[in-house]
Amino acid sequence: MTFSLVVATRGRDAELAALFDSLLAQGRADTEVIVVDQNADDRLAPVIAAYEARLPLLWRRSAVANACHARNLGLALARGDIVGFPDDDCTYPLGLLDRVAAAFAGDPRLTVLTGPAASPEGGLGSGRWRMEAGPITPANAWTSVIEFNLFLRREVALALGGFDERLGPGTPYGSAEGNDLVLRAIRAGHAARYEPGQLVVHPDKRLTPVAVERAALYGRGFGFVLRRHAVPAGVWLPFLIRPLGGALLSLARGRLLAARYYWATLRGRVSGFAAPGPAQGLPLAPMAEAAR
Repeated sequence: MTFSLVVATRGRDAELAALFDSLLAQGRADTEVIVVDQNADDRLAPVIAAYEARLPLLWRRSAVANACHARNLGLALARGDIVGFPDDDCTYPLGLLDRVAAAFAGDPRLTVLTGPAASPEGGLGSGRWRMEAGPITPANAWTSVIEFNLFLRREVALALGGFDERLGPGTPYGSAEGNDLVLRAIRAGHAARYEPGQLVVHPDKRLTPVAVERAALYGRGFGFVLRRHAVPAGVWLPFLIRPLGGALLSLARGRLLAARYYWATLRGRVSGFAAPGPAQGLPLAPMAEAAR
């Protein structure tokens, strides 16, 4: 079971080195790392130079500041059996790739495998997460998927057209591109599973000034994808009620930063849910391998 890990990166270098260290610690010789560099400068040159003799690295530049565009460039270049898409500021715990490889090898029908985010400070982070393992469905995908802890069989990812480049960082719909990809896989008849013990460590940015700045943009993507996949009201309505309740409760307690975060999240989700044309352009055209 071989891996291709596609890292879309912009604005970070020390964090990327920490990710590379965690990949080296996996101790696997069957893993290639494809770095799609969206920086306008050469900040990554020293990092790549420091690791290229120790990691199978492929470094490509992209002038397009769009995370899904970068991921798709890397996907087309990938050659591993399994593709993953670690963020440039996450790290893989010891044994993660062994665990993922065993899951795919043990179930030939499995095509998508996900897990939650872990906070560097301990516990889970970056959203609400299911506590139970099991199949991913349109009802539970919203608490089962994050892009940096998403692994797919490469041929399935290509057949699905990769990520929708109208979603995610660098677009007006700044999140939920992973949820969309997984739900498109399920719609195509592929088996997807969530494992709560399959952790990837990522900075927990909830209720920080940075999170507040991005909350409306992320909420817009989430609302748009909820509408795109036509889930019933029993699924989407709680995602509107919770941030409203969070905003009111935080305001009553004098937690103004939290109130701003929840209110921006609600505004974004409503805006995305009401946006026109959520299913436009689907299904995506299959992708082909690119020359390396």
